Amino acid sequence: MSDTTRGKTARHASADMNKGMAEATRLTRAGRLAEATALIQSTLWSSLGAPPTPDAPAGEGYLAHTASPASRPIALPGVTTGERGAQRAETTAAARARVGTPDPASVAPPAGRFVSGSYTNRDGTRAYKLYIPTGSTGQPLPLLVMLHGCTQNAEDLATGTRMNALAESGVFLVVYPEQAASANASRCWNWFETGDQRRDRGEPSIIAGITRQIAATQPIDTRRIYVAGMSAGGAMAAVMGATYPDLYAAVGVHSGVAYGAAHDLPSAFRAMKQGASHAARAKTRTAEDIGAGEPGRAVPTIVFHGDRDGTVHRRNGEQVLHQSSGVGTTGRDAGGDDPRVTVRRGQAPGGRAYTRSVYHDATGRPVAEQWLVHGAGHAWSGGSVRGSYTDAHGPDASAEMVRFFLDHPYRTV
Repeated sequence: MSDTTRGKTARHASADMNKGMAEATRLTRAGRLAEATALIQSTLWSSLGAPPTPDAPAGEGYLAHTASPASRPIALPGVTTGERGAQRAETTAAARARVGTPDPASVAPPAGRFVSGSYTNRDGTRAYKLYIPTGSTGQPLPLLVMLHGCTQNAEDLATGTRMNALAESGVFLVVYPEQAASANASRCWNWFETGDQRRDRGEPSIIAGITRQIAATQPIDTRRIYVAGMSAGGAMAAVMGATYPDLYAAVGVHSGVAYGAAHDLPSAFRAMKQGASHAARAKTRTAEDIGAGEPGRAVPTIVFHGDRDGTVHRRNGEQVLHQSSGVGTTGRDAGGDDPRVTVRRGQAPGGRAYTRSVYHDATGRPVAEQWLVHGAGHAWSGGSVRGSYTDAHGPDASAEMVRFFLDHPYRTV
């Protein structure tokens, strides 16, 4: 194909993209949300040439649902019991051989207790799953809040990230809030809605409420409460860090989008494809803007992103890092001075290469990390093939996030 032909093709694709987004905006304003969503998705996938992912509704190409056995529930204050939800699983012998992992049947599940609960406030009700490790005997322990991606649920995220197994060895609690289908048909967290981007409103208020409910009913070290997520969950984790810097000691964002990168569905898809606009990147995090309890505090953040992610462009990970901690690929911190950054390259055993950048503040304390996984797409790095949207070839994002979190207890400004 000649350069002229390529240029014409690119211009046509851009024109089609703009036309599709304009029509989707009209449908959204008319209240025809289902039609708008379908049009945006078809426009985006046509432009990207990519199949559906956790940020698109379920359809052809999705992993099949398989029912998992019910866990043995226990009663806790404010907690209800229930059965485990369905989880997606890739368990074929071919898949296991491809990534060199053992047969799932031979892997013993974590020995702790996985219980169901729910939380309700004026903005709605959400269910959650809470993992309590066997080492929890009454001593104050860290708490990790894990937010799933679109079409996923608590069971799926726990399986894919293996976070419960890490909770056993590291002795911390993990809670997995679940998005309701009534709030989003694809079970995506609504990180792109302005009503879900403010403190004590919408979904941030519900997730924070779940966090506080666990802290009030379980022995939790309140200086060690963390939040992390994948894809739409990663974007919502960024929202939680921006709106509740006084609640979460550190944040983990995997394949996510920066806070304020979008204000509706069309702008969400644009941000996913190309990163936030300049205006969104410059959005200030002031008490007046988002109602944050401690707006001056830079929340330590660890970011994972694949450099071949066709669903959420890698630029978004860079923007998350710069927004949360004032550092990033520009080589400048918020004050204009060169930050102390250590860049190392490595490779997961038998797997993908990666670049790890560690950023330090003026005192030499690490405040942020960026892991760019080379050749990886839109999937949790180092995850189990038993869960959806995982890449077992990459470095272990779960272990690295836990290590980063436990190194960052809450500190005031």
